[in-house]
Amino acid sequence: MENMYDFGLVGLGVMGRNFILNVADNGFKAFGNDVDPIKVNALIEEGGDTNRVNASTDLKTFVDSLSSPRKIMLLVPAGKVVDIVIENLLPFLNHNDIIIDGGNSFFTDTDRREAYLQEKGIHFFGSGVSGGAKGARLGPSIMPGGNREAYQHVRPIFEAVAAKAHGEPCVAYLGPKSAGNYVKMVHNGIEYGLMQLTSEIYDLLKKGGEYSNELLHQTYAKWNSGRLQSFLVQITAEIFEQKDELGEGDLIDKILDKAKQKGTGKWTSQNAMDLGIPIPSIDIAVSMREISALKEERVRADALYNRPDITTMNKAKLGTLAEKALFFSFIVTYAQGLHQLSDASKEYGYDLNMAEIAKIWRAGCIIRAGLLGDIMQAFQEDNDLPNLLLSPRFVEKIQDTIEAARELVSYAAQNGIVVPGLSNSLTYFDAYTSARLPLNLIQAQRDYFGSHTYERLDREGIFHTEWEE
Repeated sequence: MENMYDFGLVGLGVMGRNFILNVADNGFKAFGNDVDPIKVNALIEEGGDTNRVNASTDLKTFVDSLSSPRKIMLLVPAGKVVDIVIENLLPFLNHNDIIIDGGNSFFTDTDRREAYLQEKGIHFFGSGVSGGAKGARLGPSIMPGGNREAYQHVRPIFEAVAAKAHGEPCVAYLGPKSAGNYVKMVHNGIEYGLMQLTSEIYDLLKKGGEYSNELLHQTYAKWNSGRLQSFLVQITAEIFEQKDELGEGDLIDKILDKAKQKGTGKWTSQNAMDLGIPIPSIDIAVSMREISALKEERVRADALYNRPDITTMNKAKLGTLAEKALFFSFIVTYAQGLHQLSDASKEYGYDLNMAEIAKIWRAGCIIRAGLLGDIMQAFQEDNDLPNLLLSPRFVEKIQDTIEAARELVSYAAQNGIVVPGLSNSLTYFDAYTSARLPLNLIQAQRDYFGSHTYERLDREGIFHTEWEE
């Protein structure tokens, strides 16, 4: 078969179908593959012109339809499925063909696969794709890493299909090995944190200010036109307007309070622990999804304990505090995730450009926000900045909002309203900006019971004391 298609994609679920149609819409001929003939036929029908978009269930037909070097993207579930698809493709590939994993694979799996395929003369790299199904169709944020030369073959396609921020494509080569998958993993960790914070502020407004869903809609919509402008605040405003198609009233009030997860937030927390980087706003967001799953136990426990009677606050005052506290905690959550990226860059040899990461997150992805423009500029001024909280650009923003966060956390604690994301953000900030912490006592305790030694403030060296029983 004549090699006539520029780009191939395996996995024609909603994300895959939308991404390949996006490729075709931007002037590149695309060929898809899936084991499900229904999905194959759906793509052909929606594509409308098989000279522009085509698909097959047969892998040999699929591979033979692609121009060399073949550029094949996988949008299949992370894990063993990726390895199975790679093994199935290998008999039909030639040296220097390129496989791109566009799913949420764990970064060490990407390193393993790259080394394995390099021995066979096949280029492989991981590429994070964020934006959901709509983003895949209209323009996602794309985070590729791996072999730089191999990426150059795909670069024109990715730059064409990516979201645009101020005319600039939200895609950039990030670094060697698993850099792309790692950045996407931390992106998702930040996403967990921002979603948790947004939900906590909703709960505060509803319980503490008796906000109606209409007022919640108006409030979040207003915030989205200001410094909190972001995809998550935007869709939150829209959610409060949605009516229940299966009954009366608003849909938000009918949805079960159990949130699921796919694992990327957990991976972010686990790896941060390995690196020794504190990300408590993200950690608690993962834990809260796990607590939410204990619905039956929560209902039983609720009946056993008395909860405080909530003292409502003036709506206008609460709204002002909430806007400031959410902005404060958004900054802190980004700071934690970017701190992890900065440290991982050194640990794993990624050589990440932090300003470039903030730049490609400005549009297309789930955590896109106006705040990322300031974050990009902070790292342009100092790419070795260890933490966003050390940037002069953010000191005034924090100073303007920190007291509101303190007042809101105190109010929530007194009234039994659950705000662990907000309180963890505040505690992290206070700890990170404290020149002295009480960990000297912990060092003394460790030396007392385990002879683990300690260091001193007044002289160099390692010390041990024979403590009196």
